[in-house]
Amino acid sequence: MSTLTLDDLRNALAGSAVAFRAVNRLMPAGGPHDKVFPPTYMKERGATTKYAVEARVVDGTVKETVLLDSVASQANRMEEALLEAWNRQELAFPLVRVDFRATEDLEDLDTLSALQAPHRVADALLRDSLLDGVPFRASPVGKAITDARPDHATPMYAYCPTALVFGVWDSTGPKGGLGAKFQRAMVSEIVGIGAQPGVKTASRLDPAAIQKGVEVYHDPANPDEWVADREAAGGKKAKLFTRGKGAKKDAGRPASINHGNIPPTIDSTAGGVPIEYALHTVVLSLPALRRLRFSTTTAGARLEDRAARDAAELAARTALAALGLAAIIHQHERGYDLRSRSLLVGTGPLSLEVVDRDGAVRPVALDRDGANQLVRDAAAAAAAHGLVWDATPIDLTPAPKLAHIIRESRKLASAEGDGEGEADADAGS
Repeated sequence: MSTLTLDDLRNALAGSAVAFRAVNRLMPAGGPHDKVFPPTYMKERGATTKYAVEARVVDGTVKETVLLDSVASQANRMEEALLEAWNRQELAFPLVRVDFRATEDLEDLDTLSALQAPHRVADALLRDSLLDGVPFRASPVGKAITDARPDHATPMYAYCPTALVFGVWDSTGPKGGLGAKFQRAMVSEIVGIGAQPGVKTASRLDPAAIQKGVEVYHDPANPDEWVADREAAGGKKAKLFTRGKGAKKDAGRPASINHGNIPPTIDSTAGGVPIEYALHTVVLSLPALRRLRFSTTTAGARLEDRAARDAAELAARTALAALGLAAIIHQHERGYDLRSRSLLVGTGPLSLEVVDRDGAVRPVALDRDGANQLVRDAAAAAAAHGLVWDATPIDLTPAPKLAHIIRESRKLASAEGDGEGEADADAGS
């Protein structure tokens, strides 16, 4: 098996290849006997589970499957892997981010980049921030991104090339629903094969044996605190203590202040699933990259000459493909700890293949160092054609109104209380 080189990658994009594909078989880290916990969704009427289950044909046999990590969640994980590599200075590419480090009470947010925002560079988080004191979308960078489209992809390549790999729809910008759409070039998901429904139990024993018949009240001097003495709480005017939405059923009970027992329960709608194995499938579409056109250099010069434009476009697409392959490799190296009780491990090395339009498949090898070097070489080759990546971050500052609603949201969340239970949701795109 040969190691993938820049020439190989360039030739794949210039030739008859249609995709790079990686298929990896995974197992629960606890062993084949263990079960995993998929992401949960709103249960539709008549459904018996909160999981996304369906029958699929696997190796010629119909199997019950369950979605363990969606396309959107996988994209988020790959973006996280790229951001980590950027922070470690393993990879260099353009990055737009909002810097909260000098914003009072929000310093803990540090920076939030287009790789973390749900709608990437088109997200409202960036839209409602400032670049050099100007609303981002009114800045030269913001205007260029707004004007980008698949047949004029240079601005997006210059400021947020990852959006050209993972896709973005500029639905929150000045053009609203008419904003440019860039399709996903990378599609990845993890599916559990041979899934069977399971159950889980929950309970809590209070070591102090506090009984539910005891009542607690709001402290008149501090309504966010509780008191046990009814007279101290106002006597006949005492108010039973509640915290958070949906807590009225526990008003005045020790459960409202996280004391007391929780009776044992069995959950059959989200009780995890035993699986035969999991299958991680990644496809990087080369036709999707070929649809991207680059009519200008990143400096704004027109690519008028046909041959020069063809060479520049091929170089840019090659750099984007290299970035996509790096995302696959870096995510694989980070492992598959999807969520609580969903740790998967590989059953062999990652298999990366080039798929031709006639169905022919050629395996190629690529490791972390090789992927990093491929990005560097491809970016340098594109820069030689006038399509340059500046890895200096474009730092925005949150507009005062954005900072205000974040602070107010935090106050509201604090007033409603933390609540209890296990958060388990699939990451969005």
